[in-house]
Amino acid sequence: MQKRTLLQSVLALALAAGISGAAVAQDKEIKIGVTAGPHGQIMEQVKKIAEKDGLKIKVIEFSDYIQPNAALQSGELDANSYQHKPYLDAQIKDRGYKFVVAADTVNFPIGIYSKKIKKIEELKEGARFGLPNDPTNGGRVLLLLQANGLVKLKEGAGLKATPLDVIENPKKLRFVELDAAQLPRSLDDLDAAAINTNFAISAGLNPKSDAIVVENAKNPYVNILVIREADKNQPWVAKLVKAYHSEEIRKFVDTQFKGAVMPGF
Repeated sequence: MQKRTLLQSVLALALAAGISGAAVAQDKEIKIGVTAGPHGQIMEQVKKIAEKDGLKIKVIEFSDYIQPNAALQSGELDANSYQHKPYLDAQIKDRGYKFVVAADTVNFPIGIYSKKIKKIEELKEGARFGLPNDPTNGGRVLLLLQANGLVKLKEGAGLKATPLDVIENPKKLRFVELDAAQLPRSLDDLDAAAINTNFAISAGLNPKSDAIVVENAKNPYVNILVIREADKNQPWVAKLVKAYHSEEIRKFVDTQFKGAVMPGF
């Protein structure tokens, strides 16, 4: 009888420990990196929805495109939400990150802005044109310029095109490569610049009314939620995706950004 009682006590303690461990795991705060602007605003809404499902989220804002991946790699973050697949692929190739895509998020058609002209055709010979200095966004802008007849790229340049791939430049545009976050602040010193929508909105620019050219919404640059490969089967990932892909988030994006940002899920 004493042995049976002792065994029952041990099992009860083990069960209690298991429940306690599960509770601790459930209470873990998930840290998600975003860039300031729409990504941050959307994730704050996701945070509210996920909390109803028992998932606690801490949103951490960054001002550039490099640090959120570095922080995810180092373990400072559990996930990030700010980049598209071509950018992630380039980062994985260059830095060896073991990351995977957890879900698609939203789409930000990139736009060309100017304080000096109203139409892209008005760019003068030798105009200074700003474009993001990261490989995928820079190539994205060059493809947009090619689609509008301003440059021609060498065959096969594709999404990773750089100014070195420009084989025809009738207006002799002078390309000024800057960090994507700096482009809105540099607009006064440039004749035109291509600015990612999240940074444009943060700078008070409306892609629908202020951009002189906007990228076609049907493109390979839908943004993504990224996690470490080792975490892909963690229960919190499914809860995070469920919250992000909710009808509440879809409505928030449509209402808040009025077409400048579009749900990609």
